[in-house]
Amino acid sequence: MPDPNGFLRYNRRLPARRPVPVRISDWREVYPPAGEDLVREQATRCMDCGIPFCHSDTAGCPLGNRIPDWNDLVRTGNWDAAVESLHATNNFPEFTGRLCPAPCEAACVLGIGGGEPVTIKQVEVEIADAAAARGALRPRPVPAPSGRSVAVVGSGPAGLAAAQQLARAGHAVTVYERDDAIGGLLRYGIPDFKLEKRHIDQRLAQLSAEGVRFRTGVNVGVDVTAEQLRAEHDAVLLACGALQGRDTPGTPGRHLRGVHQAMHHLVAANRVVAAAGEGRPALAVLPDGTPIDAHGRHIVIIGGGDTAADCLGVAHRQGAAGVHQLDLYPEPPHTRDEARDPWPTWPWLLRSYPAHEEGGERVFAVAVQEFVDDGTGQVRAVRIAEVTVEKKDGRRIVTALPGSEREIPADLVLLAIGFEGTEEQPLLDQFGVTRNARGAVDARADWQTDADGVFVAGDMHRGASLIVWAIAEGRAAAAAIHAYLGGVGTLAAPVTASAQPLAVR
Repeated sequence: MPDPNGFLRYNRRLPARRPVPVRISDWREVYPPAGEDLVREQATRCMDCGIPFCHSDTAGCPLGNRIPDWNDLVRTGNWDAAVESLHATNNFPEFTGRLCPAPCEAACVLGIGGGEPVTIKQVEVEIADAAAARGALRPRPVPAPSGRSVAVVGSGPAGLAAAQQLARAGHAVTVYERDDAIGGLLRYGIPDFKLEKRHIDQRLAQLSAEGVRFRTGVNVGVDVTAEQLRAEHDAVLLACGALQGRDTPGTPGRHLRGVHQAMHHLVAANRVVAAAGEGRPALAVLPDGTPIDAHGRHIVIIGGGDTAADCLGVAHRQGAAGVHQLDLYPEPPHTRDEARDPWPTWPWLLRSYPAHEEGGERVFAVAVQEFVDDGTGQVRAVRIAEVTVEKKDGRRIVTALPGSEREIPADLVLLAIGFEGTEEQPLLDQFGVTRNARGAVDARADWQTDADGVFVAGDMHRGASLIVWAIAEGRAAAAAIHAYLGGVGTLAAPVTASAQPLAVR
């Protein structure tokens, strides 16, 4: 696409995705590595814009990533310095470069007036990958031990970022994970075609070499009590995520077999891929052994966000007979509406993921009226109706259009309609911590909960949000814990516990 502003040497370009017939036959990442010439070309598009909104946490990156700095370093071929600049604010750029929806790009100055922003995510991930390829992600020397100990409960991006920051400050850090492997949603929630798990393992090796201890298969509150954790550690960070899936209990037929939360499907599929990588046979099943595989089945995915798109890509790779993705809202515009979402705010746009070009049908402005029984207690179809949605007095009012009902065949229905906060679990009661009306856990300005010495960060504190917010909160909470333990100096932490996320739908 030509540059609409008419003054740039290069247009926006991304590396070509792997061909659809090839990539849906395996679980490898959709994007191949970009060539160095392409990365340098795209980094060159980043100009001296005066005020880089891309790394402002009010519009762009909550981490405060120094985007113009490392773009310029890549442009001039100084990759080693680019790696240092990148890691100065972000512990895991290879994660964010693959998984973040990039509010930084929405706030890029080149996006003004219909222009095309810098390919910030792509440059970021290429810097990180190039560093890993040449062995530049070495452990950082850890100072003399502080004699203080911290427990981190949960091993997603918030917990891991906090663990690394605290370990590098000299504290003894133990990460507790109830699953059988470290990584949280990065491990079993995100499909491999978006994030191959070797990237997680690479970082875990670095953290381990820096002194972080990992304990898997430990459900805090059950296998280890809060009292035991407090006795063994000087501070505790809760970073358990926001995994309580939103449901539709009032919809007729919700109880039918074959209607599941989307995360159940994603976790089962990820476990199969992980087992295959280890040479073990495995089936996609729920914890109770119920199959939840899309092979040969008609799939209906309810929801229009990232989780729904992940389910779509998984269904294609499992060999679904057909897939429909339902969205309550009308189809968004393809370009920014400056009157509604002026730059540099996050725009309401039609966001198409690689999974959408692999197949399936998207249906907008519809709502499920009933999950239809096949007569044996198994879902056979979803009855939908066209709807209008309006907001009034802070409430969402959904109105079905008379005569618009129809059925879509469905053997497997996946609910990808968001999350309602952190799960109810024994550790909350044991620590004396309660969930607020949003299902999250509140924190004071110093990141402590109502329980002294017990801190919270990430989705557990904010609600389901972006990976950049999780890392930013983990770093900020680590700085607060360091201060609480009487640590000398400060850890970089620009985010406050009261900071609000961008309205990213």
